[in-house]
Amino acid sequence: MGYEINNVDLVNHYTAEALTGFTVSFMQALGATTEEADIIADGLLTASLWWHPGQGQGLEKLIRYHRRVTAGDEKPAAPMTWVQEGPAYALLDAANGFGYVSGVRAMQRAVAKAQTTGIAMVGVRRSNHFGIAGYHALQAAKAGLMGWVFTNARAEMAPWGSTQMVLGTNPWGIAIPRQDTHAIVLDMALTMSGKGMMRWYHREGRAMPDNWALTPDGRTTTDPMAAMQGPLLPIGEYKGYGLSLVTDVLSGVMTGALFGLSVFQDEPNHNVGHLMLAINPTMFMSAADFHARLEQLVAEIKQAPAIDPDRPVLLPGEVEFGRMAQRGQSGIPVSRETVDTLRGLAADLNIPFTL
Repeated sequence: MGYEINNVDLVNHYTAEALTGFTVSFMQALGATTEEADIIADGLLTASLWWHPGQGQGLEKLIRYHRRVTAGDEKPAAPMTWVQEGPAYALLDAANGFGYVSGVRAMQRAVAKAQTTGIAMVGVRRSNHFGIAGYHALQAAKAGLMGWVFTNARAEMAPWGSTQMVLGTNPWGIAIPRQDTHAIVLDMALTMSGKGMMRWYHREGRAMPDNWALTPDGRTTTDPMAAMQGPLLPIGEYKGYGLSLVTDVLSGVMTGALFGLSVFQDEPNHNVGHLMLAINPTMFMSAADFHARLEQLVAEIKQAPAIDPDRPVLLPGEVEFGRMAQRGQSGIPVSRETVDTLRGLAADLNIPFTL
């Protein structure tokens, strides 16, 4: 349930405060508002605390923000508007603004509605990459609600039985609140891995698992570079393909965003679609009853005997929260390649490089 960083020479380590401060300064220099910079910094910090640098969701994303904002492809202070709204639903036009920001605003609206209606759904169109799905789902859990988040993505998965890439990794984030402890957080792409981890394995000179991706002609391989132009393999074989298809319907087709072969293809118009669900877990019973029943289920799961005593049974999100605590003590890893690139971009933006 995680990736090891075998070559420590590839990373530097930083405090949360250092990464947050630099990210806020960097985004504001690109024209982001204070709200936007704070949201993006919090999202990138969470990703850096939770995930492996090779997954490309931490400070690495600043390089992409710089490229897209400088080219005019992604808009700071975008005039996002609510184009449809009802008691338990809404649709946000993100106006080609920051995906993290549109995701946070959409989930905030879903939470506010669900606190009255019990369940609410908010769609987003004309957005961009919104970071890690679990981050947005967790916003609902922090308010005592369940969060369920979908997004579509660039076509990197082939329909089962083909090698033509039509669907994206199309991540899901699901968060379930618990009392006095971390939420249960399921954050997953619908592919076995991503191209970022394949590149990381290549840099480390390691063979990747043979169920991550195919070569362009449909062969399995453990060579990351041999599969770089081929399709990523879905989780659960044909089942993951089905989930990716359904996700593109919910987040792309239904919201009016792009989907399938079109999403993420045009740099000035990625038009990514998201869907946010907020669910009040006390619709059918009291909060006390819900949490008592949830903790009974958790206890039954945790009491299941482990096959390997050194690898206890864990809940979704437990690895990430454990990693967060550990990195809070030892520092957050950022690849040295990323640090070197950000040093140059900071000079271009005329801001202090504080990493």
